[in-house]
Amino acid sequence: MAELTHLDKKGAAHMVDVGEKTVTTRIARAEARISMLPETLKLIVEGGHKKGDVLAVARIAGIQAAKKTSELIPLCHSLNLTSVKVELTPDVENSELVIHSMCKLDAKTGVEMEALTSASVAALTIYDMCKAVDKGMVIRQVRLLEKTGGRSGHWQALDPEASEGEGHND
Repeated sequence: MAELTHLDKKGAAHMVDVGEKTVTTRIARAEARISMLPETLKLIVEGGHKKGDVLAVARIAGIQAAKKTSELIPLCHSLNLTSVKVELTPDVENSELVIHSMCKLDAKTGVEMEALTSASVAALTIYDMCKAVDKGMVIRQVRLLEKTGGRSGHWQALDPEASEGEGHND
């Protein structure tokens, strides 16, 4: 098992020094799912919510969150992202929205936390905008789907539908 990298030799938390790492193109993809009542999903998809376009606001919130990750997550490096994409896909059969976030940059450290934060905040934004009509929404399965670049190379979740932390490096 790999060692935790945010602990120094005395076991105290610290920001990892990435100064010696090589700059590579790094991409991370994450997802979150938010389950809701079928009527709530229909309201969102049809654009009938009084607060406006829920999907557009959630997309912008996800992009903004990726850019602000170092302000939200202690010990994260401040990164200059070159691309952030947030896609929200309705899954009518399961009465949920599936949020996919992709973050990209050329740097010495990865963008996994940015992609995860992006997907999480997009889901929280949907909850915030729709809580008046559906307080029972459930945000679940926030997880990393894939990352490329860096020393550890390419990693991908083994089963895109699994909720456990299964994955493999190429």
